[in-house]
Amino acid sequence: MTTALIAEDEPILAATLAATLNRLWPELAIVATCGHGQAALEQALALKPDVLFLDIKMPGKTGLEAAEELAEAWQGPQAFPQVVFVTAYDDYAVQAFDNAAADYVLKPVSDERLGRTVARLKDRLKDRQKGGEGQGMDALMAQLRALAQPAPAAERLGLIRAAVGNTVRMIPIGDVLYFEALDKYVNVVTADGEALIRTTLKELLPQLDDKQFWQVHRSTIVNAGSVLAAHRDEAGKVALQIRHRPERLRVSPLYAHLFRQM
Repeated sequence: MTTALIAEDEPILAATLAATLNRLWPELAIVATCGHGQAALEQALALKPDVLFLDIKMPGKTGLEAAEELAEAWQGPQAFPQVVFVTAYDDYAVQAFDNAAADYVLKPVSDERLGRTVARLKDRLKDRQKGGEGQGMDALMAQLRALAQPAPAAERLGLIRAAVGNTVRMIPIGDVLYFEALDKYVNVVTADGEALIRTTLKELLPQLDDKQFWQVHRSTIVNAGSVLAAHRDEAGKVALQIRHRPERLRVSPLYAHLFRQM
């Protein structure tokens, strides 16, 4: 039996989606309905469903964040779930979905659109049973990268003014080894220390030169010139060795393609 998990923070919409799926796909067993992204992540890891229906905008953790974290934590041998995003996004997001492997359903959910999704999912699951890839992890990562593009470029930062206790350090942007998200702050890491700036990575990223600074994790932006090596372990997880620093930085599967051999 094919199994599915629904993550939707509005109970009426979750119940409507479940009822429509039961009518269109009687063989589908809905094993969990979650009201927020963290619960969806935990239940998906515990239950290993075949299909995930993830609302994009949920409290605490979005559907995109839940999918990315699930990809990081997923352990085989069971294949990664087929992912369907449930969205109220406008046309630019719909175009991004159409150009990638993951499917989408627009709110309010219509029988006709969900019927096409069900047919597509059945085909992919059948291909997977025959040994095909279906919507593999790489396809999902391409989908998430398309939706995670930063806002249009702002004026480029040349100098970081960062707090160290009661002192404000003036840090040339080229001296930064990496940025690390810490709640409402960003930690600016250099060869000779660390300092804090009051911003978020999302706000910071458009101000950085994307040829020099690469996002490698939802909480990390690295200066590409500071990376000495990318190490891949037996499970396929990638970690970066940074110049002048002892720690290794974890790379999300979403960004692992940046460190493939040329």
